[in-house]
Amino acid sequence: MNRPSPDPDDRNAFEPDDDFATDAPDPWRTPQALGRDQADDPFANLDEAVEPFNAPGPALTAPAMTHNPVGDLIVGAQGALGEASVPRISIHIFCERPDTAAAADKASRDRRMAKASTSVQPGGLAHAVQYYQNQPTPSLVVVECQDHGSILIGLLDQLAEVCDPGTKVIVIGAHNDIALYRELMARGVSEYLVPPLQTLQLIHAITTLYADPSAPFVGRQIAFVGARGGSGSSTIAHNLAYLLSERMQTNTVIVDFDLPFGTAGLDFNQDPLQGVVDALQQPDRLDPVLLERMMAHCTERLSLFAAPANLDDDYEISPEAFEEVASKIRTTAPYVVLDLPHLWSNWVKRMLLGADDVVVTAAPDLSSLRNAKNIIDLVRHARPNDAPPWLVLNQVGVPGRPEVPTKDFAAALGVEPALILPFDPKLFGQAANNGQMIDEVNARSKSAEGLQRLTQLIARRDPPQVARKSALSGLFKRK
Repeated sequence: MNRPSPDPDDRNAFEPDDDFATDAPDPWRTPQALGRDQADDPFANLDEAVEPFNAPGPALTAPAMTHNPVGDLIVGAQGALGEASVPRISIHIFCERPDTAAAADKASRDRRMAKASTSVQPGGLAHAVQYYQNQPTPSLVVVECQDHGSILIGLLDQLAEVCDPGTKVIVIGAHNDIALYRELMARGVSEYLVPPLQTLQLIHAITTLYADPSAPFVGRQIAFVGARGGSGSSTIAHNLAYLLSERMQTNTVIVDFDLPFGTAGLDFNQDPLQGVVDALQQPDRLDPVLLERMMAHCTERLSLFAAPANLDDDYEISPEAFEEVASKIRTTAPYVVLDLPHLWSNWVKRMLLGADDVVVTAAPDLSSLRNAKNIIDLVRHARPNDAPPWLVLNQVGVPGRPEVPTKDFAAALGVEPALILPFDPKLFGQAANNGQMIDEVNARSKSAEGLQRLTQLIARRDPPQVARKSALSGLFKRK
């Protein structure tokens, strides 16, 4: 590839493209120190056996020990934002410090960087200058240099001479110097970071650099999956989506991906002519107008992409179509709830690993324990920089049924349940038969209160305060 012939005094050799903005909403949330279990097979057998027993009456909720409290995470409206991903670009990272190389390697394997082609090399800025003497530069070059002042500036000038037009540059330096920062920004450097470099810090810098200004926000994607069939994952997903829209007063979309057996339409008394299959069959044509036309509006703030729930078709749809549709839907609302079926396929795995939050619903039995452990271990291993999935224990305390103790269930998974729901067939049956949510049937029930608390945990904020009118206010109106 032919090299440009830049003026050595040209201070705009690294001028960033105007195609992307750097002032998009900040999608980054605080990293948490999490353990990692190595398990790639989602249906492998467990090594530990748990002895079932007749569980006593359950407590409704248990603290989510592996998650930070709501106050430690992003609160307010920012908590509703999803985490943007890096587009399909090539990235070269040149590191001098071993800890920087380790952070860069972890970043390259993060789900937000999955589309990018990333290479991590030793040698720092000086090596990058030599490397690109005979090589084209990628979309983004990240270089580390522990030198200061004129040495750093001189090396950057040399890099500018071999850089292709349009290449963006992030510099990792050793000095927290505002004057140096201003000089680098004046020369067109896109970002300046100071070690020790954190993995999410680097990911945040790259995603912000390539944020699309045409998208006002990226909705937070919450994927629900059951550890086994009949665990109640869809019921929890629908109720949480309803609470996000009604209690949190935020626009929410439910996507029912259980194409042949989805129940979202029944639960919300909806029978739309179009739904998620129509979107999956024409993902390239989806735009805001068409998406709006395909959605059923359950309430003022809650919309639904319903499943057809029939067996007339084989639904042979590519995993890429599921990803593209999910990506476009998340631009329509601050919260997008994905109701995933209990089956294992390439597209289900992609949906789980690509979501901002994962909620696993399990019953207190051995098969649920095995499957829940394998799902959580898989998600943890593939997403080392994210919080582990939220665990919901459902249908606890069925009379006469031997159950795995909650304490043993949590110990085997390494995750404390975020919510424990007692067996309440009357309440849940009434809601299902009436096409209502638990909060509509009995907002003061223990189950409704538990679901409300789970909603706050996942939303990472408190519900908005609603001003109450005094009963005496009408007496003092002017006539």
